[in-house]
Amino acid sequence: MEYSDIKKLIEDMGNSKIDNLEIEFPDGLKIKMDKTQKTAIETVAPQTVVTPVVSNNVVTTVETPKEEENYKVIKSPMVGTFYASSSPTAESFVKVGDKIKKGQVVCIVEAMKLMNEIESEFDGEVVEICVKNEDMVEYGTPLFKIK
Repeated sequence: MEYSDIKKLIEDMGNSKIDNLEIEFPDGLKIKMDKTQKTAIETVAPQTVVTPVVSNNVVTTVETPKEEENYKVIKSPMVGTFYASSSPTAESFVKVGDKIKKGQVVCIVEAMKLMNEIESEFDGEVVEICVKNEDMVEYGTPLFKIK
């Protein structure tokens, strides 16, 4: 998103009756605007860079994804509920630090009462599990980062 687009959003927000607004784009860009917020500092996830912008008494926080190592990402192939194990009492399919092979089941995504086993597309080591057990996931949601 260009600076001019953000500036236009700030102006529109300043001229509207809306007190706050939060927009999250699929590429990871997040924009939060609040007319009543007194400070422009927020606590955010460590993988993001926060740029506060103040104009017309509107505080806007723009979060852009920080450059990170080139990890391979296993993404959700469907909308559904993420499960880290085959049952609530079973051990997780994978944990951070586990070595995995291409074709290995790493989780289950439940969609329309069907349990779909998600297999790894890569060989490597799990460095991050991006979602929590029983979280709703969308198509393309990053599930795991593999090194």
